[in-house]
Amino acid sequence: MKYFLYILLLSGRLLQAQVRPIETSTKSSFRALSVVDDRVVWLGGTQGTAGRSVNGGRTWNFYTVPGFEKSDFRTIYGFDSLQAILANAGSPAVILRTEDGGKNWKEVYRNAHKDAFLDGADFWDEKRGMVYGDPINGKLLLLKTADGGQTWNEIPENMRPQTDSGEASFAASGSNIRLWDKTKLAIATGGLKSRIWYSEDEGNSWKAVSVPILQGTDSRGIFSLFIQGKNWMVAGGDYKSDTLKKDHIFFSLDEGKTWTFPAKPTGGYRECIAETGENSFLAAGPGGLDISPDGGKNWIPVPEQPGFHVVKKARKGRLVVLAGAKGKIGIFE
Repeated sequence: MKYFLYILLLSGRLLQAQVRPIETSTKSSFRALSVVDDRVVWLGGTQGTAGRSVNGGRTWNFYTVPGFEKSDFRTIYGFDSLQAILANAGSPAVILRTEDGGKNWKEVYRNAHKDAFLDGADFWDEKRGMVYGDPINGKLLLLKTADGGQTWNEIPENMRPQTDSGEASFAASGSNIRLWDKTKLAIATGGLKSRIWYSEDEGNSWKAVSVPILQGTDSRGIFSLFIQGKNWMVAGGDYKSDTLKKDHIFFSLDEGKTWTFPAKPTGGYRECIAETGENSFLAAGPGGLDISPDGGKNWIPVPEQPGFHVVKKARKGRLVVLAGAKGKIGIFE
């Protein structure tokens, strides 16, 4: 098995970046990824595919969900080795739940509206969480659960963010929603208007946070959002011009009040950013992979690593997994 080893030197700091490729038999492309701990990882992808690993991503079991063979699963959240929720992209929008490791899935939500399109999920704890989707009648679709995803309730329309014309969201990596501090959440939008919607009361009220990211067409905007305390970060750009290095990644040290473009940005459009360790990050996209050892201030390319759509770190542990096109999976070490 081939290893990619890259030695990075930045401001006198030596850093090793290593991606170990994992061989699989599936040709499904993956944008949905949930890393529970250092053992349990869940994937969702095209052709109705759901995947699970219980040994840190080294080997996988893949399942085709009956009745969803043509679906593209772009949202997944694993609770443990047996339980997870899974959602498709497109209408009708459906959320599924498994309690036996992905062998069987039960439908727990369905929305047949022609504009229904689910974009991502996150949880405050093992019971309370949210799924969000593109606007319906100009309001973001927001779903809330208090029982670990067994049942879902739509937040009343008059309590949802009012979007502008052409403002939606990207389900490129399922990482445009973040829940933290028991009641806080943020959702990033993109398209003709790209910004962050922020709530401190579980989605009962909202305020808009402006971001100077590339926007103004349906292919531009925020594709990934990271939040840790006052440190916020966004990545994206223009997926139709993925080498364009212009206003495509920013970080903030004051909860989005001010934004800074990196001294050395990523190599272009990136679909997902994730923390890999203290103050270190990875940014993944179809055009390549970049690493930052200094909190997003500088990014350095990791050679020969195109084709990844999503990267996630374990919620409980150190494991970092990447996934992407045509069954591509990697472990960052």
